[in-house]
Amino acid sequence: MYYSSGNYEAFARPLKPEGVDRKSAYLVGSGLASLAAACYLVRDGQMKGERIHILEKDPIPGGACDGFHYDGLGYVMRGGREMDNHFEVMWDLYRSIPSIETEGISVLDEYYWLNKKDPNFSLMRATQNRGEDGKTDGKFDLSDKAAMQIMKLFFTPDEKLYNKQIDEVFEEEVLNSNFWLYWRTMFAFENWHSALEMKLYIKRFVHHVGGLPDFKALRFTKYNQYESMILPMIKYLESHDVQFHYNTKVVNVEFDIKKNKKQAKNIVIIKDGKKDCIDLTENDLVFITHGGCVENSTYGSQDKPAPYSKGIKEGGGWDMWRKIAAQDPAFGNPEKFCHDPEKSNWMSATVTTLDMKIPPYVEKICQRDPFSGGVVTGGIVTAKDSNWLLSWTFNRQPQFRDQPKDQLVGWIYGLFSDQPGNYIKKPMRECTGKEICAEWLYHMGVPENEIKDLASNSANTIPCMMPYITAFFMPREKGDRPQVVPENAVNFAFLGQFAETERDTIFTTEYSMRTGMEAVYTLLNVDRGVPEVWGSTYDARDLLDASVKMRDGKKITEMKMSWKEKFIFKKAMKQIEGTDIEVILKNYGVI
Repeated sequence: MYYSSGNYEAFARPLKPEGVDRKSAYLVGSGLASLAAACYLVRDGQMKGERIHILEKDPIPGGACDGFHYDGLGYVMRGGREMDNHFEVMWDLYRSIPSIETEGISVLDEYYWLNKKDPNFSLMRATQNRGEDGKTDGKFDLSDKAAMQIMKLFFTPDEKLYNKQIDEVFEEEVLNSNFWLYWRTMFAFENWHSALEMKLYIKRFVHHVGGLPDFKALRFTKYNQYESMILPMIKYLESHDVQFHYNTKVVNVEFDIKKNKKQAKNIVIIKDGKKDCIDLTENDLVFITHGGCVENSTYGSQDKPAPYSKGIKEGGGWDMWRKIAAQDPAFGNPEKFCHDPEKSNWMSATVTTLDMKIPPYVEKICQRDPFSGGVVTGGIVTAKDSNWLLSWTFNRQPQFRDQPKDQLVGWIYGLFSDQPGNYIKKPMRECTGKEICAEWLYHMGVPENEIKDLASNSANTIPCMMPYITAFFMPREKGDRPQVVPENAVNFAFLGQFAETERDTIFTTEYSMRTGMEAVYTLLNVDRGVPEVWGSTYDARDLLDASVKMRDGKKITEMKMSWKEKFIFKKAMKQIEGTDIEVILKNYGVI
């Protein structure tokens, strides 16, 4: 497997891999990483679909990319996905996946046309004082000292950030800024999360720094992520006779470990309450999605809180990874990520409006008609003075194909589930759907004498507790995550958010799909390049642009300098006078 860039290999079709007709594939889980791997097995690996088996413990596919209407409960979305135009692997695959909405076009075509016609941006990123403008004014509000701390992190070697927390590299100058408000609510970072991952995120998305305050950098699907992203992949795989095995728990994968060879020898499963074993040869490829950010997710209802279930169970991704990791140090260290759910949980809730009483409050804040079919909030709106650090969003409506035209479906989440609310004086994790809705309505500015009635009768709100939703952000070091294909592995690979791949960042759709592509290309020796992570971190134009925008447009000449620094600066400016360096610095507002 090797990386490529440009469009030469992007449009090429690889030759059929040698020996592929003798091989079979078993994929543990049916999340985005696993489905992407299956699609690459079919498209580029040219493996027959009937030889591909997807083992899923739940009755439905999709993993963390959900969006369902549950009978007796209502619409539920545990989370949402923000995409950018440089998810190179994602668009490489979706150009080949037919749309299930419009005949004759791809999912990429559909997505591209939608976001060109209706580009995303937010008109109200944050509120305060119960629905008033949060006065962030599109500014990062970073002091020179804070900007230098971010710059220093950008250039710190990975090794020096192993096992470090963000609050060990950022002081209050950063952590009290608008920058950190935007960043942690958009990406769900906490102060105690990985400084290494923070650095990787800044480098990965440096080309989008200017789009953070108003989300103009983002793109969204037409419907929820399940219907827009997962279903087309399922239909594509089913059309190629890929075999789906639902209600099949994978308890363990057992390996034959030798000095220069590691081979998966069997898959231990539970099906219909009975343990069974799938024996493997070198020609049986195994793709393992281990761990899991939505493991132990629980739902509440209008009248019941979502239980906080921390116990790791047999047949779940964490228990399976523990058993796998015990067999070889190269298979990672799951305890690093799942040992303390108090540091990796947050809560979300799906709210469905049932009449026309709540939508005007949504419209007042987002400044758009939420029933227009176009962009509504344009990303999350954060109540910056919320004890829960509550954020909420309404994407294009309808969010579900079968959603009634007079209803809105939106999403709420709180980063601090253990704190009492401002209106509901209880921790979010102890609240019913009605109570979470009431807290949200309070922060939207609904009169207090109307809140209880609207939360009870004008909305249906389903809470969801996710103890491990940001487990992958826990501080770590090299080796804590297994390589996609470990050294000397002959017939297996690791997929998803807890596998290690070069330069990309977790908690993105791209990361999951990239691990799937790299796994297939490595095990089948597909003779085509995997598109490398977009190289904005090496592009002087993006670096200059981000540096200026991070300081709210201030030029370098506006920084406080000592007399010695001023002397050195003037001397440097004299040396570049009349050169292309001077031109590019002026073009990007540095001088």
